[in-house]
Amino acid sequence: MPPRKKPTKPGLSPSHKDALAEGRRQGNAVRRYLVALERSKPRRGRSTSADALKARLADLELRLVAADPLQRIHLIQERRNLERRIEGASAEAEDDLPELEKAFIAVAADYGSRKGIDYATWREAGVTAEVLQKAGIHWSRRS
Repeated sequence: MPPRKKPTKPGLSPSHKDALAEGRRQGNAVRRYLVALERSKPRRGRSTSADALKARLADLELRLVAADPLQRIHLIQERRNLERRIEGASAEAEDDLPELEKAFIAVAADYGSRKGIDYATWREAGVTAEVLQKAGIHWSRRS
């Protein structure tokens, strides 16, 4: 008896593939905007500029030369931490919030209605009322 042939599933239609690609595009636009909002949110305490961090790093390098082995390990770790903070500060500066906001505005209403996200949820996530208004998401409408 010959082996049974496994039935094949029909492939996705072009319109279904387009819909999936559109959903991914919208999801990425929303995600990138929300991440940029989170990064730009004011933090507690005094902010430190990249120049101040670089000055601290230069001072640390001088102290590292004369340090004993135990101090050196702590200073090396502090140097790594400062380098990460400097890198993070430059990455935050690279965020193009206006461009991300434009992309968010273009897709937010459709994305929100498809996913059942209402006005209050967007606001709780940190999206301003002005941006939601531009996107066509109003507090009086429910998803």
